[in-house]
Amino acid sequence: MEHEVFVPYPVGAVRRVLSDPARVARCVPGLQQDVSSGSALAGRLRLRIGGSTITYRGALRLTERDGSYELSGEGTEARGSGTVTLVLSAMPEEMPGGTRLSCTGTIVSAGRLAEFDEKTAQSAARRLLDRFGAALAEELAEDAAAPTGTFDAEVPPLEAEVDDMHGIEDGFEGDGLDEDLDDDEPPAEAAHARRTMIGRSAEEVDHAPPRGRYAPVPAPETATGTAVLRWAAPAAAVALAGAVVVGRVLRRRR
Repeated sequence: MEHEVFVPYPVGAVRRVLSDPARVARCVPGLQQDVSSGSALAGRLRLRIGGSTITYRGALRLTERDGSYELSGEGTEARGSGTVTLVLSAMPEEMPGGTRLSCTGTIVSAGRLAEFDEKTAQSAARRLLDRFGAALAEELAEDAAAPTGTFDAEVPPLEAEVDDMHGIEDGFEGDGLDEDLDDDEPPAEAAHARRTMIGRSAEEVDHAPPRGRYAPVPAPETATGTAVLRWAAPAAAVALAGAVVVGRVLRRRR
């Protein structure tokens, strides 16, 4: 059997899809992949022919030879003992507006497929290839519709980022920041306090009281006044008592 399929995309794009077994499997109509087999082209294939449906279980192999792509494989009826062997070759050729797939194939069957006449079998095969070409065009359309621009933007090299950082650092030079820091230098007391903390543990430094102009102002000493009052009161009482006694003595002498 010979058949031609038109795909409205360039030859290079069509070849990229035909070179990928997983993408080819997505384009085969009626193919249900068998994940456990480990092969992208293994599973169950439902074939519509003459108003009936035949399901085959098997695997296909994809090879590239002299610029053409060949599918070959064997299958067994899921409900029956019939078998089928397929060899299909597709040659992509450039033409105005897209790509032409020139297909040639041979099928050897036994079982239900062999019960149909040659014309009916060829009609089913051509319909299957046309649907494959339409699915191939949809696969390429999804590639063309994929968003581009955001992920295609070039990332600047590391050297450029380093140069930008140097430019930022240069911009801070000479802007008066150093002069402001010099004006805020701590006085000699604070410097002495900082020097005395060298060699001490971090815990000691954290809990050390501030010194210099940052030291807390001591509270007024009230203990001394209280002590004076504590001793002055008895003394005043004694002096008052002595004055009373002296006064009485002087009255008696008069």
